Amino acid sequence: MQQPETLTTSREERGRAIANKSGMIQKVKDNQYKVRSQSGNGSYHINITGTGAECSCPDFQNRHQPCKHIMGLRYFLEVQKDTPQGTVTEKVHLTYTQAWGAYNAAQTEEIKIFDALLKDLVKCIPEPEQKMGRPRIPMSENLFCAIQKVYSQLSSRRAHSLFQNAVEKNQIDHAPYFNAPSALFNKPEIMPILQELVTLSALPVAELETDFAVDSTGFRTTTFSEYCGMKHGQKKAHRWIKAHMATGVKTNIVASIEVTADNVHDSTQFKPIVKDVSMNFNIREISADKAYSSRDNYEAVNAIGGTAYIPFKNHATGKTRGSPIWKKMYHYFQLNKDDFMEHYHKRSNVESTNAAIKRKFGETLKSKNQVAQVNELLAKIVAYNLTVVIHEMYENGISPDFLHVKSGVCT
Repeated sequence: MQQPETLTTSREERGRAIANKSGMIQKVKDNQYKVRSQSGNGSYHINITGTGAECSCPDFQNRHQPCKHIMGLRYFLEVQKDTPQGTVTEKVHLTYTQAWGAYNAAQTEEIKIFDALLKDLVKCIPEPEQKMGRPRIPMSENLFCAIQKVYSQLSSRRAHSLFQNAVEKNQIDHAPYFNAPSALFNKPEIMPILQELVTLSALPVAELETDFAVDSTGFRTTTFSEYCGMKHGQKKAHRWIKAHMATGVKTNIVASIEVTADNVHDSTQFKPIVKDVSMNFNIREISADKAYSSRDNYEAVNAIGGTAYIPFKNHATGKTRGSPIWKKMYHYFQLNKDDFMEHYHKRSNVESTNAAIKRKFGETLKSKNQVAQVNELLAKIVAYNLTVVIHEMYENGISPDFLHVKSGVCT
């Protein structure tokens, strides 16, 4: 566990001194700067990334928190402007350029690569032994078609042509009946398999992710509230289910998900999600909003060697009550709020993930019963993760190989 820094003020003062001395900071190119050492021996490089600033100096490498060079760059980027109201100081907003070449290639090739990755992914499904009856379509092929249908957002009948195309491409051996995906989602035993596929689909980016954000979001169903409620004056309303997710802040991959009813409190799902992520990822930081603020949740992250950045509620106190890490982080929050909030604001990435999933695959679930709705939602997350993996193939050159990844499903 990294201890909260108590010398932030002195680093700020030294950073300001760096910024005020001519020639100490030089822009190399977009979002890259070079800062001369105060001792005169060489210089350090600062990269501005989508998750913050990173410096090559030993202080940042050891602490992974803003060093005097990063703080100096912050002051350096402040500019004064004369206005009718007087002179004001405004910060230069750092922009992050999109890697358009990689983005365009990933988008134009996504459909073709998606089917190939999905084929490899579902091969990890162990086939249940069949002792009697007519030969049935393998579980892996049924799941391939079900996830492909969710990815396409087509109706069951219209999606059947996709299954026939998959046969022609040797991705599956037999095209199932058009209603097979819906029948598959109605099986409760499919739920843990889809949960494992979510995990397995995230593993190709495990080396890229150390910081995670946790939040929940609702998905609307096509079913409505009970008739007796409407009879007694309650407005007719759609039912919702809630997805509690942990996402990587660099790639926006969904590393873990728990699906519950819409009235389940967010905080109760934090510990199982963190535990699940820690089994496959090296966690450095986890950020979440005030709804998750509790001693138990801080302890859960501390137990796996990470740091939680969860803002404290207005009535919170620094009393330990069996949680030393709660007291340390409370005082860190009070004394170094700017630094704390810089880490906390990585949480906005999970909001981006939620928006991306709903934009690409819709926020409404088509299935009619609760089991099928949960399975359909999990299939959406598997499909979304595969699109993230495709992007990272072009952005960071990863080579996904699901068949050789250790997992509860794939051996």
